[in-house]
Amino acid sequence: MESYEACLLPEHPLLREAAAAFEEARHWAWIVDGDWRIVYMTDDARVSWARRGGRYAPVAVGHHLFSRESMALREDWLYGLTTTDLWRDFFRTFGSLVLNDTPGGREALGQLVDPSLVDIVEELEPRDTAIHGGTILATGLTGLLTTQMVAHRLRDADGTLVGTVMTGKPHAGMSVLIGLTYDRDLGHLERMERFMNADRYPAAILFADLEASSELSRTMSTAAYFALGRRLVRAADQCVVEAGGLVGRHVGDGVVAFFPALTSGSPSAAARACIEAARSLRAAISDVARRSNLADDDVVLRFGLHWGSTLYIGRITTAARAEVTALGDQVNEAARIEACATGGHTLASKDLIEHLDAADASALNLDPNRLAYTRLSELSTATDKARRDAPAIAVCDV
Repeated sequence: MESYEACLLPEHPLLREAAAAFEEARHWAWIVDGDWRIVYMTDDARVSWARRGGRYAPVAVGHHLFSRESMALREDWLYGLTTTDLWRDFFRTFGSLVLNDTPGGREALGQLVDPSLVDIVEELEPRDTAIHGGTILATGLTGLLTTQMVAHRLRDADGTLVGTVMTGKPHAGMSVLIGLTYDRDLGHLERMERFMNADRYPAAILFADLEASSELSRTMSTAAYFALGRRLVRAADQCVVEAGGLVGRHVGDGVVAFFPALTSGSPSAAARACIEAARSLRAAISDVARRSNLADDDVVLRFGLHWGSTLYIGRITTAARAEVTALGDQVNEAARIEACATGGHTLASKDLIEHLDAADASALNLDPNRLAYTRLSELSTATDKARRDAPAIAVCDV
């Protein structure tokens, strides 16, 4: 299957049922028939291993799993079994099952597999078990990834082998995986995946910061101030996620978020989502203050909203964390707009507002044709950096 094609469900009823079940459960899974010809690979597996520019990693449906045709596709995979050595380890782990299922034994199997695997055939001993597992190394985001794979044998009512399903998961235990995803929004995680490969995208930008944070940090206990910051960040992230945005870096008391047109649906939808997120967060601040035993006037956020026509957006993944960030002049300009919004204002640039279509503007109760703008340099709250870096940007309070 090419990188733009999803696999078709197998024709055999039992294989089809298995493919549909593992696809619905979003497992990493290979499915082969009784002769070890590939009949299905789940979308999540193919998306995980896809090279930049491809929706899915290509897979050699109809060919033997360990054939020359199947292994040749490793060159088109960014992650997974990308080298001959990794395929050799894979074959060593499950080759005993393959040998058991191959009419003609070692000689026949040696003719079916890629030449780089022929020497391993002599090491194998045939084995037929209902379930067979092993540890496989694969190329991951930050180097070699240890994965656990299990082969599940599929037999029909009279016990005839129909095929084998091989499922995989990262080596981390389920308790670790659930800890990483339990309170995470799956929609946001999927949006992050869309930007695994950095590129230029139009997007709305949101900057927000807590005013008088230094004074609060001096008058509150360290534990209380930490709790305030945590509540604020959680509220901000929730508002961004609910609006369909991407949470950026948390820097001190600051909040950064991006609303790409790609995932929002259109430039207008992205601009609307940005404004809605800011309004939702402003409404949530009262509860943050109350839970921190503060008055509403003690917790004041200022917002800067802007449009980036050519932001360079991408996911940064390290051994310890994953986040989405963006680079571009408009990101710095959004920060300058936010710094000028002293007094708890929400300043949006003219460029952002004019990306709203009539329906989205109406939903926000805004009339772009009647709004009046002021240049940053003319605001009484203009900072020196704003006057220096973005004096001509026109903004209005939304």
